[in-house]
Parts: sequence; C-alpha cells; structure tokens
Amino acid sequence: MFQNTKCDCGHQNHVGTLLCESCGKPLTEEAFSSEPLEMKYDGVARRSQRENPSWLDRVWNFFSSVKVAVTIIVLTLIGSSLGTIYPQESNFIQVNPATYYKDTYGTLGHVYYLLGLSHTYESWWFKLLILMIGASLVICSLDRVLPLYRALSKQKIQKHHSFLLRQKVAYDGRIPEGISEEEWTEQMARQLRKKHYRVHTDGAALLAEKYRFSRWGPYVLHIGLIIFLLAVLMRSFPGWQMDEYMGLREGEIKKIPDTSLYIKNEKFTIDFYKPEEMTEEFKKRDRAVPKIYETEAVIYTCKADCDTPGKKPELQEVHRQKIIVNEPLDYKGLLAFQYDYKQDPLLISVKPTLTNKQTGESYGSFELPMKDPQDTYQAGPYKLSLKGYFPEFGLDDKGEPITKSNEAKAPAFIFQITGPGLSPNGEPYIYFPRQIDKQEFRQDEINGSIGAKFDLSVGSMENVTFSSFTSYLNIRTDRALPYIWIGAAIGMIGLIMGFYWQHRRVWLRIDDGRLVLGAHTNKNWFGVRKEVAASLNKTGITVDQKTLEKGGKAT
Repeated sequence: MFQNTKCDCGHQNHVGTLLCESCGKPLTEEAFSSEPLEMKYDGVARRSQRENPSWLDRVWNFFSSVKVAVTIIVLTLIGSSLGTIYPQESNFIQVNPATYYKDTYGTLGHVYYLLGLSHTYESWWFKLLILMIGASLVICSLDRVLPLYRALSKQKIQKHHSFLLRQKVAYDGRIPEGISEEEWTEQMARQLRKKHYRVHTDGAALLAEKYRFSRWGPYVLHIGLIIFLLAVLMRSFPGWQMDEYMGLREGEIKKIPDTSLYIKNEKFTIDFYKPEEMTEEFKKRDRAVPKIYETEAVIYTCKADCDTPGKKPELQEVHRQKIIVNEPLDYKGLLAFQYDYKQDPLLISVKPTLTNKQTGESYGSFELPMKDPQDTYQAGPYKLSLKGYFPEFGLDDKGEPITKSNEAKAPAFIFQITGPGLSPNGEPYIYFPRQIDKQEFRQDEINGSIGAKFDLSVGSMENVTFSSFTSYLNIRTDRALPYIWIGAAIGMIGLIMGFYWQHRRVWLRIDDGRLVLGAHTNKNWFGVRKEVAASLNKTGITVDQKTLEKGGKAT
C-alpha cells in the first residue's frame, strides 16, 4: 500500500517518519492531539520500522530490539553464574577433571562436569552469547545513531506551530509592544547565549542548542562495550592469551606453548629460615620453611629447525632474568611467575667412560644427557649407536622392556657397539647409568659376552649431574588486555557524557506579534524549564516557570 510521506511544507520524508524532517509537523493520524510529541530521534524513520521486511531486515529487526538484547544479557548472566557453582577446570594445574568433580563434589559435581559447565567460559555457547551481545550492540547502535545523526545534523530553525506547542515545555503568547520581532528575537538570543546555548536565527525564528554531544554518550558506551567484547573473544585465538603452568627442572629447556620461545631453568635457589628467625607458629610445624626461592631463567627464540622432527632446534638467547615470588620475568608482554617448587632429585646427565675389562684400557668418555640423547657417540675406535632409550625402565608381563614414564627415574640405554674385535654388525649393549639399576636388572648378565669384555661407567660422582629441584612457573600473556582497558575507558567516557550533560534545545517563532516557543531535553526538564522562564522574564515577558510545563497547550 502506497504511503504519502510528503509534508505540507513540501519536504518529502522517508517511509516511517513520524515528524517532518524539515518543519517538525506530525505526519501521523495523531497530528491534532494535544499530548507531548515522542521526540526519540526527532521522529526520523529507522530501518527496523520498515514495512514488508526482507529476511535481512528480519535479522536486523531481531538484533535491533532492546528486549532481545536484554534477554541475551540475562542468559549470559545466568550462564556466567552457572560457571561459578564449582571451580573451573582452568583453576587446576595437574588434576584430571573427569574424576576430580565426582570425587570432590559427588554426583552433582559429575553432572556439572558432563554438562560442560566446568569450562563454561571456554564453551562454544558462552562465546556465542558474547558474540550475540556484540551483534546486538552494533545493530542497535546503527539502527538508532544514523537516524539521530540525520535529524540533528539537518535541524531547521523554522518549526511548525504544532511541533512547538506539543513540546513538554511550551509557551504561546505575545511579545511586548513597542519592539520589533527581530529585535526581541535578538534579545532572547543574548539571554540564551549567556546560558551557553549556541543560537541560530532566521528572521523572527530561533533555534538554541547546547550539549548536543551528550546524545552520543550511549553510542560511545556501545563502542566501548563492542571493543571490550571483541577483546574478550580475541583471547580465544592462539597467541592472544595464555595462562599455562610449567614444571622445569634445573638445566631443562622447554618450549612455551603457542609461541616460538623456549624457557630454561638454569639454576634454582632456595633459602630457608633459620631456627632463630622462625616464629612460634612455624616452629610448631617442625619442618623447614622457605624464606625465598628463585629461578634463574633464560628465554630463547627459535632460529631454525623449530618444528622439524628428529632435529634439535637452533636457539638464540634473548632475555635473562631471575624469577622471584611476586617479581615475574617480563619479556615483551610475556610474564613468568614463580609460584611453587618441588624437591625431587633426578638424573640430568652422565659422562661415562668405555673401558676394556681385560686390559684396563680406557677408550674415552662422552656426555650422555637423559633427555634427547644423540643417535651416535664415539669412544676411541668404538662407535655406540643408540637403538633404544627408556627413561624409567621396566618390564611388562611378557618380559619386554618398557618405560613407565618420561621422567629419568631409572634410565636405560641400548647401544649397538661396533669397532675392533666385534662382529661387523656390532653387538647390543644395555647401559644403566645408576648403580642401583645395574644391580636390580643385572646389567652384566644381560650383556653376556660383550659385558664381560667392556665396561661403561661414570667412575666418580664428578661425572654425574643431578637436578635437585623442579621449579613450577605460571606463564601468562594477554595481548587483548590493552584493548579491554581501552574499551572500558571509552565506555566510561560514554557513561559520563550521557549522565552529566543533557541535550537542550529551544525553538521559537514570531508571527504577527504572536510568540510560540517549545523546548526539549532528554532529561532534567526542571533545568530547561527554569532557563526558558528566566530568559523570557529578562526580555519583558513575565511567566511562571511552572506554567510552561503544560504538555504544549497554548496559554
């Protein structure tokens, strides 16, 4: 059905416009009503008010609804509260969540885990709710800010009488005799300028306005919230946010997840309180109390062979710093916090020597690390090719060698030794660096004839390197955090703009000595009513401010 939106003043308005964009005359059937006008967006049409909307318009209308936005926010709050019933999985370091919740909280905890609420804030549905809030903010803002901008940027000075009289603050009377319409208008303009209004005149018509920027406060707040939500969502992408826990033994190097950086625990130092320094409470515990502990950490960046299987990455040192409790390592936004330690002696490397048991001849020694050993070693004329490595040696039910863990608690190496006096293909030799393991697994008996001929041993403790402590570090980085703060700051600016200032406008026109005035503000009607009354009184028109707020009815 065709809808005529052309006003009597000749201006052609968009379909859905309530007030003429030029003169302000109401375009609806309520044009002759005496009720105050609905001044949202000055009656300009919004996209969500289209008739016969397409599917895209329906999506737009859905997200532009304030009710829908409130519903999504309520659902998000409910989801957030569900995530606080029990601790989230991210709070634990070395705990199996599949058994933890059932063992700790019983059946309800197990149901909580099965429903996926133990990782609420990383779940797809929670991120979808955040994304929907962001979409609602964007579409709500665009649906309203564009019409508002169009209305405020094209304000006309001459307004229709019905527009003026149907303002909540209105006046209809005559100007004092003996003064021209233009002179009185200029006097009124001077009074309003004293109250910090920006005044525009057109003959005997006037438009005074101040604090227009406050109308943009809600949309500035929306921009801040959108930046905030986007920053929160960006934390889901690799490299943007990390909160990892790592255990590093002395001398150990590990790759930091989702980065090209490596971290090394070069040395761990701990200092305990002396008995005379301890309080009575500590003395009752009857155990050593750490005074301070620190990790001498080194950060490396990978230069080559970073992810090449079978190849050791080429590392370059880029940062070195001690990590103390509450004094984290800081390298380009990556933080490493010292949060715990464990005393657990573990073999790091040995330097064994190959000797001939029959002649006592020594053929040489080599450095043998317990982690990432080389494929081959040379001891004089003999070559030792590594065929197998078991960090924690053990035997399965069939008597086959296995490793119980990746920790070097009972390391065993299987070499193929080739050289003078041995078969061309060489002979296998199993080596246990620890003396206790040699005896337990009967190394000489397993090696047989080659074990009777050769001996591979460290000789003295000087050739053994132990790690006494494991340092536990919390590795954090949050590239999204600056944007979160920026979004929060912009949102706060928007709140201040909207709360502490009010957009105030005063229109008037004089026709044959008859003054018709209307004033509007988005809040604090008492303030604008008082300003209008004071200005009228100083231009020779005596009026009580209480009579101005008559819903636009003429006096």
